[in-house]
Amino acid sequence: MDFSILVTDFWSLTIDGIVVGAIVALVSLGYTLVYGVLRLINFAHSEIFMIGTMTCYLVIQQFGFTGYEEPLPLWKFASLFLLFGLTAAMVSGVAAVILEIVAYRRLRVLGASRLSSLISAIGASFFLVEVFQKLSGAKNLDFPRMISKEPIFTFSSAYISADKILVIVGAGIVFYILNRIINHTKLGLGIRAVSQDEKTSILMGVNVNRIISYTFLLGGALAGVGSAFYMVFYETTKANVGFLIGISAFTAAVLGGIGNVRGALVGSFALGLFQQYTSAVLGYNWKDVVTFVILVFVLLVKPTGLFGESLQKARV
Repeated sequence: MDFSILVTDFWSLTIDGIVVGAIVALVSLGYTLVYGVLRLINFAHSEIFMIGTMTCYLVIQQFGFTGYEEPLPLWKFASLFLLFGLTAAMVSGVAAVILEIVAYRRLRVLGASRLSSLISAIGASFFLVEVFQKLSGAKNLDFPRMISKEPIFTFSSAYISADKILVIVGAGIVFYILNRIINHTKLGLGIRAVSQDEKTSILMGVNVNRIISYTFLLGGALAGVGSAFYMVFYETTKANVGFLIGISAFTAAVLGGIGNVRGALVGSFALGLFQQYTSAVLGYNWKDVVTFVILVFVLLVKPTGLFGESLQKARV
């Protein structure tokens, strides 16, 4: 183990950790929103993210993109990114709503236990992975490079490239929009009301089923946007791509306080930074092991996370 790398490459690792954290946060928010409303851990949410990456890949394939030696002009890349990013957000959002209707709603109406919903979530996750493994041939699908990875400028040991700027700035815009939705719209008011007291919300005229569907739609859309950033940054996907990032996103949600939007953001960036630092010292193969260790440690020491566990207490 060489701890000196934390000094020599500190800023490089920090920038990469922020980028990873931003992508993880977009997935983690889906876990947080659903748990805040239903007190349900939607383990199939990682496959909603996977569906988003597959959508990005298919959209680009329709335009005949197979790879480029030279980056695309900025206007052309921006147009394509908006196209496959918005398409992935819509497809993932709709897939999340269908998942809620098929896998969870009937159980909720019948008053089934949380264990039944958990089993249904795990079953839905395995089902989606198997379906997409058959469709993709269980192989890696490479995304064409459409934006330069060359450094635009350097800062100490860190180099800042266009894809990193895109992820950080783009995710920041999405977080701002989410904040406005939750705290300044009728939908956000409904989500906060149902998360606080479902029975009272019904008495006040809130359509709970509609709010739950909108929550799944919003969480799925966030995962879809995250998948677009993921494809630009990592440039590959496969049927089980959601598993490890899903573990990271769930760990970040638990670390911050599952059900708390602010906690999900803080937990995601903290986890992204910690993963980069430990990977530099221990090796990249230890990254996921470290994630599991953090998850177990938080559950043992502080299971409510850093910021508690209720969505209504969050102030994004």
